[in-house]
Amino acid sequence: QVQLVESGGGLVQAGGSLRLSCAASGDTLNDYILGWFRQTPGKEREYVASISWSSGTPYYADSAKGRFTISRDEDKNTVYLQMNSLKPENTAVYYCNAARKILRYWGQETQVTVSS
Repeated sequence: QVQLVESGGGLVQAGGSLRLSCAASGDTLNDYILGWFRQTPGKEREYVASISWSSGTPYYADSAKGRFTISRDEDKNTVYLQMNSLKPENTAVYYCNAARKILRYWGQETQVTVSS
């Protein structure tokens, strides 16, 4: 099993930045993809970005390309989502995810609110 603890959400003005953190513990992460998803009321959870823990290769949803950067710190077992030039439509609950084959683990969520 993998336990995930998110932090870094909050309230920011449009155009500002936030960095989300997700600290992982438990199973070895080498075979995992760590990622971020978000959800707004009445909508399905949507993919934002992910990173291969072993290679560090990042992947992004089209909506995240150019403004968001995902990274990892292997020493701290932590994955980050740097979000720049935030827009009100980025307001959502953000979730950290760890995936390996059919296994899926989720963090508890962190709220990001972008004011206009």
